Amino acid sequence: MGVQATANLPAMKTNPKFIFFTDFDGTITLQDSNDYMTDNIGYGREKRVQGNQDTLSGKINFRDSFREMMESVSKPYSECIQYLVDNIKLDPHFKEFFQWALENNVPVVVLSSGMEPIIKALLKSLVGPDAEKMEVLGNYVKARPGKSIDEEGGWEIEFRHPESGFGHDKSVALRQYSSLPEDVRPTMFYAGDGVSDLSAARETDLLFAKKGHDLITYCAKESVPFTVFGDWSSILEKCKEIVEGKTTVQDAAHEGFEAYKAGKAGIEPIFS
Repeated sequence: MGVQATANLPAMKTNPKFIFFTDFDGTITLQDSNDYMTDNIGYGREKRVQGNQDTLSGKINFRDSFREMMESVSKPYSECIQYLVDNIKLDPHFKEFFQWALENNVPVVVLSSGMEPIIKALLKSLVGPDAEKMEVLGNYVKARPGKSIDEEGGWEIEFRHPESGFGHDKSVALRQYSSLPEDVRPTMFYAGDGVSDLSAARETDLLFAKKGHDLITYCAKESVPFTVFGDWSSILEKCKEIVEGKTTVQDAAHEGFEAYKAGKAGIEPIFS
């Protein structure tokens, strides 16, 4: 039963006891590539920030807000990719974490609301050849009718789950793993920072939420357990402790919520 259940899940090929799922933009990278494009070559930061706030408050769903962001960027797709490769930086501790993960059979799966071609190009540039060992699940890009993606105004986002208000409902992939038989199901980690991670927040064993970002506000409001991270050095430290049996995911989540209540999460606590 276990073999059949994992046959179509690439991250289960090595029978790992732990899998690390992660958002890409603003989590692995220091900047969100989609925000960066929108702020600098799209409709600008003010409108983009308002869209994020409207998504958090439920006035608009993430899919529609994100589509509006991407429609404001008209440069040819190849120019967008090069623009991001030239400007987006990697969290300085991610490579160390990824090397540890490779050495300890902890597959890393990127679940992103961004577009796969951009993510793969950035990972190749920032991480190097080993980036191919990361599974990437994101949205797609397609040419507008009668145009090429490499001409002005020629491309648009194509959502992985167009029927979902998330565009890419990350919970779909996560549930494929969380529903595995108990004897093969791995412990699941997830790291994220913002509104694109709301669909993933409840679906993992330990959620790492980035200090000072919107995901913490959501988790606190909805009573979703989480722990806080500032960069990937703290994620690496906590994962090592859990993998080595020095702490549990439950203890880590408790510590994270206590840090939030004490005002150490970079977000003003909603309650004490």
